[in-house]
Amino acid sequence: MSDTQEEDYILSHISPEPDHLARLYRRTHLNHLYPRMCSGHLQGRLLAMLVSMIKPMRVLELGTFTGYSALCLAETLPNGGEVHTIEVDDEMEDELTQLFATSPGGDRITLHIGDAIELIPSIHEQWDLVYIDANKRDYIAYLDLLMPSLRPGAFIIADNTLWDGKVYDTVKNHDAQTTALDAFNSYVAAHPRLASVILPLRDGLTLIRVD
Repeated sequence: MSDTQEEDYILSHISPEPDHLARLYRRTHLNHLYPRMCSGHLQGRLLAMLVSMIKPMRVLELGTFTGYSALCLAETLPNGGEVHTIEVDDEMEDELTQLFATSPGGDRITLHIGDAIELIPSIHEQWDLVYIDANKRDYIAYLDLLMPSLRPGAFIIADNTLWDGKVYDTVKNHDAQTTALDAFNSYVAAHPRLASVILPLRDGLTLIRVD
């Protein structure tokens, strides 16, 4: 079975993609560079499922892009739950503000525009769940900044941690993003307060629990 056949089979046997997210996914591919950065049906359903299992009240997302993953994170929040999402590209602000104002669950999302390294310390919350999908070179810096504001038992989801297989390809693993992700994976694996598992989903997804 080819990878395409496998993906088609999986997508036809999981919970359907909500209509507003399917439209957003299509708009992303029509109107934005690097549309692969959009989470999509499978990863989006996984994010929504994890939120429904963990039941976090305060969620932080690093890297909003076109808002697909933020809406998935907000979709199954408990009553009173909030998602804070940080996007570095200020040209996305108007589009994202409009999206969240008109989408199911968007009223649970607070958008922050700026560099995550600068903004993380300025948002005075204790996080139950963090989704990291921003600048790959800064994953370790993000984690170090986040640790003081993570509740015991909090979860982190880190995206792109296999990076098209480059992290374990000794020929192709010398660019800055790949070496940074490889360093992050090693850092997490050795960290005394973290338990982790890497899922070979899309570009690699690491689930981390904080002791």
